[in-house]
Amino acid sequence: MSDTRESIADQLGATPAPAAPAPEAPAADEAPASQQQPPVEAAPLREQQLDKFGRAYATGRRKDAVARVWLKPGSGKIVINGREQEVYFARPTLRLVINQPFGVADREGQYDVEATVKGGGLSGQAGAVKHGIAQALSRFEPALRTAVKQAGFLTRDPRVVERKKYGRAKARRSFQFSKR
Repeated sequence: MSDTRESIADQLGATPAPAAPAPEAPAADEAPASQQQPPVEAAPLREQQLDKFGRAYATGRRKDAVARVWLKPGSGKIVINGREQEVYFARPTLRLVINQPFGVADREGQYDVEATVKGGGLSGQAGAVKHGIAQALSRFEPALRTAVKQAGFLTRDPRVVERKKYGRAKARRSFQFSKR
């Protein structure tokens, strides 16, 4: 369908007004003023927190487990409650959980870890040690804090077991129903 209508300017015989001159195009290395953003200041680095032995200390928590972690430069040896990590955490998945902060920070095999952990089960203890290692790593090398924080390792996981309610077998499980 073709459009046979004419514009008002054509009907009056007027010529269209000249267009305004185009603004100068910005240089290739500059962005237009509308797209320029003020320079973002990087967050100031925190200072390194070490004890008199040159170690960084942190506490990690997960479920009912609490881990006290000391981190110092070394060969990557991880000792938990006086035992090697392969002995204490026999499951490979738990050892992977513990080493996650080092993988994110690109520091595998560069730090020795000594940890004492109590409470909870093995999975909760591994999560507590991971949380403690991440905290201690950010205290030993404050520049790594952003990488570890973006991976979510500095945030304590708040999920815990729900309490048992009265009139129920567990927190939500009801007692078995018998019709007769």
